[in-house]
Amino acid sequence: MNIATPTLPFAAAPAILLDSERQPCEIWTRVMGYHRPLSSFNIGKQGEFHERTYFREPQTAAAR
Repeated sequence: MNIATPTLPFAAAPAILLDSERQPCEIWTRVMGYHRPLSSFNIGKQGEFHERTYFREPQTAAAR
């Protein structure tokens, strides 16, 4: 029994969306123990959010 793999006609060309067709992504962050959307922040809090720095703690030898 020979089962052919289905091919899609649009698989060769990637879909490119216009900016007007894209769905906006809402960013949420944790503030004072609860989650809030970034869009609800005042301009000062939004600035603080964009100035945040992120870090990664190195793994210990026991955790590897």
